[in-house]
Amino acid sequence: MSNLLAPKLLAEFIGTFAFVFIGAGAAAVVGDGVGLPGIAAVAFAHGLTIMVFAFAYGPVSGGHMNPAVTIGVLAAGAMRAGEAAGYIVSQLVGAVIGALLLWAVLGGAATGLGVPALAHDLALGATTVTVTPAAGFVIEAVLAFFLVTVVLSTAVAGRAGNLAPLAIGMTLTLNIIMGGALTGAAFNPARALGPMIVTGNLSDAWLYVAAPIVGAIVAAVMHTGLARLAHERTTAAAPASTPAE
Repeated sequence: MSNLLAPKLLAEFIGTFAFVFIGAGAAAVVGDGVGLPGIAAVAFAHGLTIMVFAFAYGPVSGGHMNPAVTIGVLAAGAMRAGEAAGYIVSQLVGAVIGALLLWAVLGGAATGLGVPALAHDLALGATTVTVTPAAGFVIEAVLAFFLVTVVLSTAVAGRAGNLAPLAIGMTLTLNIIMGGALTGAAFNPARALGPMIVTGNLSDAWLYVAAPIVGAIVAAVMHTGLARLAHERTTAAAPASTPAE
């Protein structure tokens, strides 16, 4: 393993481990049926964890902690395929170990370990809502699209400077406040698969893996297209050089 790659993979492992242990742990402790305050608590647990570890490890690995983010960065041409594969393996291993530690400290899988799930008969106003797999796919893909768009526009493009982790963490928080009650708002294959593997509950696992990847790729395509368009406009607006007299 390259000496340059090893610290990146370790950073992604530790960051994803912490993200699952704290984020999924908060979801397991808060549980269901607690309304917006509980969802907000879970959202901030995830968002603040991503923010602080992005501050800590952003200069090392970029602080992805999410296979969908890594795939989005790869699709945008900002990293190599081999490096991306290493990131994804490190993230998945970190997520499983984080979930295993949760299993150990919470005395087993009875709490669900924060496994995301589609809502059934969720009371919303005067009606109840059941989220179908198709609707859940759209929600998870859109939330991943928002996250990867912010990552590419701030951390990768460098537009937010040192505040990129804050923007990314707040995006994660807002996403979970919106989607937490509907799908569990994982929009992160590692965050979903870690607890799923440890509990043996793989219900809709395909959705929680595929939807964020689709959202990430769409975000990368749009980011690349907008960057190309902005470059063309800048080039067209530049004054034509004239030969010296």
